[in-house]
Amino acid sequence: MSPADHRIFGTDGVRGRANLEPVTAETALKLGRAAAHVFKNLNPESRSREKHRIVIGKDTRLSGYMLENALSSGILSMGVDVIFIGPLPTPGIARITLALRADAGFAITASHNPYDDNGIKFFRHDGYKLDDAIEQQIEQLVFSGEIDNIRPTADAIGKAVRIDDALGRYIEFVKRSFPRGQTLEGMRIVVDCAHGAGYKSTPVTLRELGAEVIAYGNQPDGKNINAGCGSMHPQYLSHKVQKHAADLGIAHDGDADRVILCDENGGLVDGDGILAITALDLLKRDALNHNTLVGTVMTNSGLETAIQEAGGKLHRTSVGDKHVIDAMIKGGYNLGGEPSGHIVFGDHGTAGDGLVAALQVLRIMRDTRQSLSELASCWTRHPQVLTNIPVNAKPPFEELNGVMTLVQQAEADLAPAGGRLLLRYSGTEPKARLLLEGPEESPLKDWSEKISSAIEKQTEA
Repeated sequence: MSPADHRIFGTDGVRGRANLEPVTAETALKLGRAAAHVFKNLNPESRSREKHRIVIGKDTRLSGYMLENALSSGILSMGVDVIFIGPLPTPGIARITLALRADAGFAITASHNPYDDNGIKFFRHDGYKLDDAIEQQIEQLVFSGEIDNIRPTADAIGKAVRIDDALGRYIEFVKRSFPRGQTLEGMRIVVDCAHGAGYKSTPVTLRELGAEVIAYGNQPDGKNINAGCGSMHPQYLSHKVQKHAADLGIAHDGDADRVILCDENGGLVDGDGILAITALDLLKRDALNHNTLVGTVMTNSGLETAIQEAGGKLHRTSVGDKHVIDAMIKGGYNLGGEPSGHIVFGDHGTAGDGLVAALQVLRIMRDTRQSLSELASCWTRHPQVLTNIPVNAKPPFEELNGVMTLVQQAEADLAPAGGRLLLRYSGTEPKARLLLEGPEESPLKDWSEKISSAIEKQTEA
């Protein structure tokens, strides 16, 4: 690989097939060395006033062991200590990084991807994800070999420790986002943990708050993460909620920074639905900063309408919770998220947190004495068709014969009725994503089929 031809970082850290570049032990070691060097230079004096320290957590993938050891070897070789915290939701890793006054935090996870993928997400000392400039510094060091000759020796080499109370610390932190004195007693909740990083934290937290919890997807074996379960397969949750006559269902992805909810009737509530419920509640209580909700270009326009009618406004960003968080910081906003279920409550953390988001909805259910289905009726979703198209390469769409012509024709057809179209490549998977939105579903499906077919023929995976 060369810096001219490749980038290691995608839209959310490093991600790919485990044991193939860039997600190999060799590259993880280089990333550990480069990142340790960059974080030491960013803060010459460690936050702990001893050696610089980096927290490493992970989800439940088999390849996590390999990457964990490779990363730590690279970090230790640069004279930086490592704190292992084991499997923990990505927002928990961000929180522990801040709580332990570490200089950075690494989450080894591929989020919602299958188990044979893996990746690394990076957090600064304050629990926020890296900005592009820091990512570029790390990439430059990896590719250039500039740090190959920087090798501390003897007692300057770092040491590694493992702490056992990270899970308990995270649970106590999350519980503080729920009103003191309020409980979930009398509620029956089905939880699908996707055999991922939230397999302990979410059931334990809900039980400690008094709920009856029926947990699924809580027996990870290293290979079953996201397999037919979790937020990527919410039909499983819907079935279980109805089977157990539960009040609510909660489904996470592999690293539990996402959440999809299910109401008592089996109806699914995605990220846009959660944002509608929580943003309207905050508006009503005059607690939504600047009366503004942060969404993305994927956010349903029906949500925008509901927020505007309640006296607020929607600020859109590019896809990715990193862009949402950046906009929240710059604008001083305290709520943002994506349809996928990344929900960021700025008053309760620095990253998307599926458990915190679920607790905010549960709090509203308790306050209003309404069911989730009643709360979810607060807005009207405009028809959307989202198609994920597997690809074996990502050439500019302009280079694909006839694709942009079809896109322009579709936009011309949909625009008069307020429809829109968005076509982009995924930053984390080998897929093109096509979103069409408008007042009627039939033309959306027709255009989606035409455009998808044109892309598939030229980029078949």
